[in-house]
Amino acid sequence: QVQLAESGGGLVQVGDSLRLSCAASGRPVSRWASAWFRQAPGKEREFVSSITWSGQRKYYADSVKGRFTISRDNAENMVWLQMDSLKPEDTAVYYCAEGRETPDWYSYYREGAPYEYWGQGTQVTVSS
Repeated sequence: QVQLAESGGGLVQVGDSLRLSCAASGRPVSRWASAWFRQAPGKEREFVSSITWSGQRKYYADSVKGRFTISRDNAENMVWLQMDSLKPEDTAVYYCAEGRETPDWYSYYREGAPYEYWGQGTQVTVSS
């Protein structure tokens, strides 16, 4: 059974940092691209960041570019999202997702459809 488990969320102040973790288990052998999405109350889910299996390519939403950093360790089956200079608008539930790194993934990585597996989410609240 495939599981993605997020952790590291919490309540922080504006300008603080958080590091989200995503632990993967049970997935079949493949080249898995990983991503973080978020959903704020009353809003649609939005893309935050993604990373290829090799870790060589990383993509970010404009709203987090320069503040968030995605990374991974395939030996540990872990993906992280380092979030710095947090703002109130970063408040959301953050979801980890994984999908096979196919040619189509590179065209649609900002959308939810390419991702087969999703975690349950971790709440991030940034207080002003």
